[in-house]
Amino acid sequence: MRIDLHTHSSVSDGTESPAELLATARAAGLDVIALTDHDTTAGWSVAEAARPPGLTVVPGMEMSCRWIPDDQAPISVHLLAYLFDPGHPGFAAERVRLRDERLGRGERIVAALAAAGHPVVWERIVERSEGGVVGRPHIARALVEVGAADSVDHAFATLLHHRSPFYVTKADTDVRKGIALIRAAGGVPVFAHGLATKRGRIVGDDAIVAMVEAGLLGLEVDHPDHSADERAHLRGLAAELGLITTGSSDYHGTNKVTPIAARTTDPDQFEAILAAGTGSEPFRD
Repeated sequence: MRIDLHTHSSVSDGTESPAELLATARAAGLDVIALTDHDTTAGWSVAEAARPPGLTVVPGMEMSCRWIPDDQAPISVHLLAYLFDPGHPGFAAERVRLRDERLGRGERIVAALAAAGHPVVWERIVERSEGGVVGRPHIARALVEVGAADSVDHAFATLLHHRSPFYVTKADTDVRKGIALIRAAGGVPVFAHGLATKRGRIVGDDAIVAMVEAGLLGLEVDHPDHSADERAHLRGLAAELGLITTGSSDYHGTNKVTPIAARTTDPDQFEAILAAGTGSEPFRD
């Protein structure tokens, strides 16, 4: 059984619609895929309706969070949330807040770009999100459309990186609060790409222990951005703390070069997620 538990569609920052994403998964020989768009469940109903026979779809989300070390700037962290109840009031309210944060940040970035002579159109960017959330990749594609960048990668390298004058921060959820909300909604929280130093600042083991104390249930170990040493460290930590371990591609379509199913999850670990999740059911035959 081939299982990929971290993918994105065009309702967040992927380039394929939920239906196209599932077709890609089936063509790649996957048996199970999780749809984990950023801060939104907008693709769930489409994925359920478009699911090819024989493919199990795990409804999920990647939640934007932050860890605040003592006397230091916040560190961006992400939680993969599986099988939660999307109607849980507290979690639903926080998703609305995160969506509004993304919209406000996106609009401010676009206004700054336009003032600097890059004529991107906010309404076109919102259209690209297909009812989901707006992210910097949507803005990057708009910059390519108007000739301000040669590619999405070029847009990030020149205009949208974290040190750019056009970069705008957003108020992500405290990770311990995020874990509590996911658990309250019957979901399974897994710490995504936690040691990916190539992405920037990372948290230490003490933070992961604190997350476990808050209710974290798993670590994403086999991720394309983790080195062999980082994977080994996370696997050992998961064994020590009694955590589920996952593997996944973090597939984004053409926005990133990693193919779907580049990393996968062991079936026994997937069964542990199914046993722990009580808020919703997978879409399957």
